[in-house]
Amino acid sequence: MAAAVEPGQAASAVPATILILVGGASSRMGRNKALVPVGGMRLIERVVGAVQPLGDEILLIANEPESYAFLGLPCIPDQQPNYGPLMGLYSGLAAARHELAVLVACDMPFLSTDLLGYMLAAAAAADVVIPRTEDGQHPLHAVYRRSTCLPAIAAAIAQGKRRMIAFHDQVRVREIGEEEMAPLDPTGLALLNVNTPEELALAEHVARRAYYDEEES
Repeated sequence: MAAAVEPGQAASAVPATILILVGGASSRMGRNKALVPVGGMRLIERVVGAVQPLGDEILLIANEPESYAFLGLPCIPDQQPNYGPLMGLYSGLAAARHELAVLVACDMPFLSTDLLGYMLAAAAAADVVIPRTEDGQHPLHAVYRRSTCLPAIAAAIAQGKRRMIAFHDQVRVREIGEEEMAPLDPTGLALLNVNTPEELALAEHVARRAYYDEEES
């Protein structure tokens, strides 16, 4: 049974690289979703703000660095373009300075720094730490160990595999279930992705509601 978790049990002191995956065509959104505003702030800016306390190195996994120059962060292109997010993870891990890396997607407006910090701490005894909900595993919100995951991912890519979890049978995976996550993500929104105009409208509504709740408190 997992140890009890208290809200506010935040960022781990473990040195970490933060990888923000900015790839994808944003075809369902119809425009670059990383630059879409939610609550008065671009999605990518919200993500950067959430992960900053977690590590001293933040890398953008992006093939169009000019679009994100305003962030002042290094951009790492895919080593093999058009392969998908597994190649993005591989390219980011290859460039990472630290042994542990936190991977998040650019379209997650309500990331929980507490949850990600807890996952980093849990990586002391695992190669991959990943949330699991009724929707399955969430590999774009996970912690990866560089030394073990890089060769396992390389082997998967060499076999033409593209699924983000294609290499999991070669490494130690620690799943974080919904009950374990709940104290660190009380709103239940940390894993929310914004892929469509409808999801964007929902995120904007949530952000606006949170703003007014803070104003009234």
